[in-house]
Amino acid sequence: MATKTPKLSDPASWSPETQLVHGGVLRSQFSETSEAIFLTQGFVYANAEEAEARFKNESPGYQYSRFANPTVTMFEERMKLLEGAEEARATATGMAAVTAAILSYLKTGDHIVAARAMFGSCRYIVETLCPRFGIEMSLIDGTDIANWRAAVRPNTRMFFFETPANPLLDLVDIAAVSKLGKEVGALVAVDNVFATPLLQKPLEHGADIVIYSATKHIDGQGRCLGGVVLCSTKFVTDHLQDWVRQTGPSLSPFNAWVMLKGLETLPVRVRAQSETAAKVADHLAGKKGIKQVLYPFRADHPQAALARRQMKGGGQMVSFEVEGGKEGAFRFQNSLSIVKISNNLGDAKSLVTHPATTTHYRIGPAARAELGISDGFLRLSVGLEDAADLLADLDAGLAAVERG
Repeated sequence: MATKTPKLSDPASWSPETQLVHGGVLRSQFSETSEAIFLTQGFVYANAEEAEARFKNESPGYQYSRFANPTVTMFEERMKLLEGAEEARATATGMAAVTAAILSYLKTGDHIVAARAMFGSCRYIVETLCPRFGIEMSLIDGTDIANWRAAVRPNTRMFFFETPANPLLDLVDIAAVSKLGKEVGALVAVDNVFATPLLQKPLEHGADIVIYSATKHIDGQGRCLGGVVLCSTKFVTDHLQDWVRQTGPSLSPFNAWVMLKGLETLPVRVRAQSETAAKVADHLAGKKGIKQVLYPFRADHPQAALARRQMKGGGQMVSFEVEGGKEGAFRFQNSLSIVKISNNLGDAKSLVTHPATTTHYRIGPAARAELGISDGFLRLSVGLEDAADLLADLDAGLAAVERG
């Protein structure tokens, strides 16, 4: 097979590994190697005429870091290259990105359909916040395209979902939902956090908008908050740009710089974490004290075929249920030495979460039961530790479950 030769002058033709090291760099007059942090609120104009032209968008350049900032621009440009998107807008957090993508577009009288398996805060935006502004919503089982089709109304303008979803790793068929979206005139917005931009490309499957919490894998070491929306130039021009400019969910230049550094090592981290996660899932499956294990690339995942069709790897998230309910789950967590208890994910450190009492506590017991989040259910974000050490640590947790 012939090897593709990149056009060295065209960053879009580079491999992801190269894009994530060199993409989007803006060097100052000092020609620094590492990206500069432009830690400034505002910018100076040569004269009053230039200031006027800048605000009229007649002269290129920066005005105020709430609108745009050179370090943030570098992060946005790098994310555009990686995702293959026309535009990107960075935000202060992942939830700011979700909110901006949804509320910059929808208005009173519109309707949004969302897969009910999602992060608790995302569910709040759809289920609670949207109706406050007169936006109708429907929550469905997103794993079946028939449910999406049945939920469509004449005023449906957006489909929103996570895939794999938090925390049960449910999958949605991006291509099928995107095809339906085009048929009915609804934009498709995908929260792609769990898959990362390296393992899944929603835009290639027909999606219109991709959203990330950069806090997770993009930073990758638990340091900073951030988010990003990737989409078309039209969506930015018509909707997102004014929202970001006027409501101010701005990513700080320092956090943008941290994210740039995180992107440089993203391929190495995701590859290693995914390899270990697959080992963890196989190790836990069939163990005493374990009721079920969920991992997208395991043959026993209910949507394994879809996972292999739209993902390049199973990812670094493993979900499983231990015996003994809440008590068993707490005993398991409290017996771990290497794996830390935290509600974050995508970190270099392995982190375990009990969704029923943390990330999905506020959706209530009825909603948790509907999703299948039992009191014994745990979500594991696999880090960069040695696989053998992790497996031994997890075995210690299982031993505690067995002791009761």
